[in-house]
Amino acid sequence: MKREENQRKFDALREDFQTFTFMSQEVEVEHGVLSMTFHFSLDERYYFHPTLKFPARPFYRWESIPRDQLESLAFHIGMVELVSYWKAACPKTVVVKPFDLKLCQKKWWRHLYYQGLGEFRYLNGIACSEKDFLRIESGTDRVAHRISLPLEEKTLVPVGGGKDSVVTLELLRHEMPVIPLILNPRGATLGCVHTAGYADEGCAMVERSLDPTLLQLNKEGFLNGHTPFSALLAFVGLLVGFGSGSRYIALSNESSANESTVPGTDINHQYSKSIAFEKDFREYVSLHLNGEIQYFSFLRPLNELQIAWLFSQCAAYHEVFRSCNAGSKTDSWCGKCPKCLFTWLILSPFLSRERLTTIFGKDLMSDVALRPVFEELNGTAAVKPFECVGTVEEVRACVDAMGDMTGSLVDPSPAGEATVATILRRFNPEHFLPEAFEQILKKQLHV
Repeated sequence: MKREENQRKFDALREDFQTFTFMSQEVEVEHGVLSMTFHFSLDERYYFHPTLKFPARPFYRWESIPRDQLESLAFHIGMVELVSYWKAACPKTVVVKPFDLKLCQKKWWRHLYYQGLGEFRYLNGIACSEKDFLRIESGTDRVAHRISLPLEEKTLVPVGGGKDSVVTLELLRHEMPVIPLILNPRGATLGCVHTAGYADEGCAMVERSLDPTLLQLNKEGFLNGHTPFSALLAFVGLLVGFGSGSRYIALSNESSANESTVPGTDINHQYSKSIAFEKDFREYVSLHLNGEIQYFSFLRPLNELQIAWLFSQCAAYHEVFRSCNAGSKTDSWCGKCPKCLFTWLILSPFLSRERLTTIFGKDLMSDVALRPVFEELNGTAAVKPFECVGTVEEVRACVDAMGDMTGSLVDPSPAGEATVATILRRFNPEHFLPEAFEQILKKQLHV
């Protein structure tokens, strides 16, 4: 009954609100600081003005980038930013006024919105085909310019404060010039880059602000849910890459991110971290913006267990990293969510129980209140957690490796088909790493 009510709510909102408009954008450079504001309208009844600011850094060259190219890069960030606001009512038509979009671009964006909002559709009980989800119309003949800027052998590494980006940062910073990228800095992200030896001035910082009107609509009962944040990060990274002259943008998404969250469907909480999105994004950038800059996930050949093994050797970061969304505002581990439990499990073959208890502040394996979360992680529940967690196979292998040391949480648990040792020997060939980056990984893993 709840899903039927949600579907009626979705249909009613789409009847009440007909059009979402990307009206305009403002892009300014002053004293080395790049600022941008996007102007959106929901049927001219609600208006949104989200902003992004890029504080000045010595490696930026904003003033030397032709205005039309800077506007083009900003526009693509706006095209991802708008989905957070569009989803409040999901009107059937999106009108884009800053630049014209070709038919193939409209199809690309519609596909991103549909797949990137897969979790949003599932949890809101929304049944709608990709074809009928929305229609994108252009409100201008103005064409977004391609980017023609020189690039150097530098690598941009987005840092989120978790174990994955730490591994990427550690493996690459000893091999080449690296610029860490942080979107909305917090304790864990700053702690990780400082531990790696970077001062704030050596990092690209981005300050993103949501329009408070959206938060008000959420309180009033409009639609809400997960959006493809990593797609926004991809286009922000593209802008920062060109702004800093960095040829490579090295993400930290692993092969485990390709597994669907709802078994038997294409609904994936991590869609914009998947190889499918990575492929689509690379093709879009090459076709419509620039064929020289290289966006790829450095950790794509690896699984979560391999990353955990590499991270277990980065002891300096064990006290500062955080992978808990619930505790992000307080820079802590909540000890109750799927991210906390999964991180414990995936590190358990490589760190002692005492060490893990110190990191997390308590022994998660003795907390029976976490059993429902554990069942989602190990595949005995119908659906995986809607979080960035690894595969069921990896979780079961970690539990098997614990033997009699699992604690009261794990009883019972199905046996895994693969062992930790077996999973650690894998190297996924489906990736887009340039040869030099692939060799760095293989050397570290001895494969």
